[in-house]
Amino acid sequence: MNQEVVKVILECKKDIWKNQELFDLVEEYFENSLQTLDFCTALEKCLKRARDSQLLILVALQQFEEEDKGEGNKYSKTLEELKNFKSAGEPFTEEFFRIFQSVHRQQLLMLEKLQLRKNKIDKKLKSINSWRKVSSIIFAAAFATVLLCSVVAAAVAAPPVAAALAAASSIPLGSMGKWIDSLWRNYENALKSQKEVISSMQVGTYVAIKDLDNIKVLIDRLEIEIESLSRNVDFIIEEEAVKFGIEEIKKKLEVFMKNVEELGLQADMCSRDIRRARTVVLQRIIKHPTN
Repeated sequence: MNQEVVKVILECKKDIWKNQELFDLVEEYFENSLQTLDFCTALEKCLKRARDSQLLILVALQQFEEEDKGEGNKYSKTLEELKNFKSAGEPFTEEFFRIFQSVHRQQLLMLEKLQLRKNKIDKKLKSINSWRKVSSIIFAAAFATVLLCSVVAAAVAAPPVAAALAAASSIPLGSMGKWIDSLWRNYENALKSQKEVISSMQVGTYVAIKDLDNIKVLIDRLEIEIESLSRNVDFIIEEEAVKFGIEEIKKKLEVFMKNVEELGLQADMCSRDIRRARTVVLQRIIKHPTN
C-alpha cells in the first residue's frame, strides 16, 4: 500500500484516538514495515547478481561443450567465462547484511513493544468488571445517603433542603445505573478496539520476523554454494584441470540454481506478507471507534 495513503489515514485518525502512545506505536510499525520492504528491494538486487553469476557459469559450460570437440588452444573461452564469474564477486555485500541486521533487530524490538502494550490493555480489561461493581456500590450508597438526608431534612422542618434532596432522589436509579454502565462499556469497547490494532500489528511483525529468518537461512546456504563454485573455478584456472573441474561444477550448479530460485520465492513471499499485514492494520485503524 502506498505510504502516502498510510500517512493520510493516520493523520485523519490522530485527533480521534486521543492516545499518543498507541499512535506512536502504529507510526513506528509502518516505518519498520516500510524499511523491511526496502530490504526486500535490496535483496532483489542481490538475487539479480546471483542470477547473473549463474548465467556466466551456464555460458562457461556451453563454451566447454563446444571447445571440448575442437583442437588447438582448447578451453580459452571457457576459462574466460569462468574468470568473468570470479570477477563478478559475491552477490551479497556487507552493506546488504548491515541492512538485514538493522531490519531484523527493529522487528524484534517492535514485537517486544507490542507485547508490553498488549499486556497493559489486558490488565485494564480485567480491571473493568471490578471497577464496574465498585462504581455501582458507590452510586447505590450515595443514592441511599441522599434519600436519608431528605427524610432528616423533612423531620427538622427544612423545606428548601428537603425539596432539593427530594428532587435529587427522584431521578430514576435505573437510568443513572445505565448511564454509568454505558461509560464503562464505551471504555471497554475502546480498549478492545486498541487490542485489535495491536494484535494485527503483532501478527504482521511475527510473520515478518519468520520471513526474515527463512531468508537468512537460504542466503547462508546460497553463500556456501557460491563459495564451493568459486573454489572449483580457482582450481580450474590455477591447475588447468578443466575437464575435472567442469564436471564438479555441473554437479553443484543444479543445487545453486535451486537455492537461487527458493530465495527468490521467499523474497516475494516476504514482500507480499508485509504489504498484506499493512493493509490489515490500516483496516483495523479505520474501524477504530470515534467515541
